[in-house]
Amino acid sequence: MKVNTWFGVLELDSNGKTLSSEVFPKDIRELALRSLSFRESRQNLPPEGFDLKTAALECGFTESISEYYSLLHKVTLETVKLQVSQALTPDQRIIQAVEALDDINETTNSLSERLFEWYGGYFPESGLSGEELAVFISRYGSRENLPPEDPHYLKAKNSMGAKLEAADEVLLKGLAESVCSLYERRKQIEAYIESSMEILAPNLALLAGPMLGARLISIAGSLEKLAAFPSSTIQVIGASKALFKHLRSRAPSPKHGIIYSHPLINTSPWWVRGKVARALAAKLSLAARIDFYSAKRNPSLENELEEKIRKIRAENPRPPQKRQEIRAKPKKKRRK
Repeated sequence: MKVNTWFGVLELDSNGKTLSSEVFPKDIRELALRSLSFRESRQNLPPEGFDLKTAALECGFTESISEYYSLLHKVTLETVKLQVSQALTPDQRIIQAVEALDDINETTNSLSERLFEWYGGYFPESGLSGEELAVFISRYGSRENLPPEDPHYLKAKNSMGAKLEAADEVLLKGLAESVCSLYERRKQIEAYIESSMEILAPNLALLAGPMLGARLISIAGSLEKLAAFPSSTIQVIGASKALFKHLRSRAPSPKHGIIYSHPLINTSPWWVRGKVARALAAKLSLAARIDFYSAKRNPSLENELEEKIRKIRAENPRPPQKRQEIRAKPKKKRRK
């Protein structure tokens, strides 16, 4: 019986005694890599209760038990280092980027709202918000600094807002610059996600779009887990509250989760959105499997999906008629 160990390959008889051995060189990194590969394959592992240290002495890998434990300690540490370095796979990096994007969006929205309310007391007629307002404040500060050629000059000249003091102007400009920086960082992360998805999951990015595809991977936990999901699960990913409400009560089951943001669904008539979501989820499930196992782009998926959606819309041009509930008339009680 052939047995794989961290220090070599042993040939054992039926009683567990070593007949022959192939000992590996005492290279810590190579031993750690072999140990990882044996654990992942789970093939030809030593039988339960097998004494590895005695086998290492018998085959000449080590000359003493202390040397065996010293090498084992070093190999174990190197194995842990390799596991940590291999843990951050490309899909895990995308997941981290998606979560960072969510954090930036939350912070940006809060600060933008605060900036809008604060600056609104000084220039309520600006009509600006979000990134436009942040750029405006960081550039000019007070409305009195606007040049005559600026489109907001007349509004600023006749504004009913309060006068912006110098101390407030410094604070607002600093806050606006921070908000502008967050908007710029968000664009960089989105570009990183899009480029990473084109490499990791080209078919998923093609059908769902890079951002939606990345969010599906993020919610699933990895591309491997997403590839293992049935299409029915992908269809309702992100609709956990509605799904649990359906399971607990008589509420209708959700027709779609975060894939509702896909244009094929949110631009479809309401009466076919469930069927469109089901067709899209089926193709996304197939795309995730292709990306995980081969990562080769398959353009036919997009054509097949478009044909399927076209067929669904052609077969359901009008909304279904509502069923009228026929209630039985209550029987009149006979008088005695």
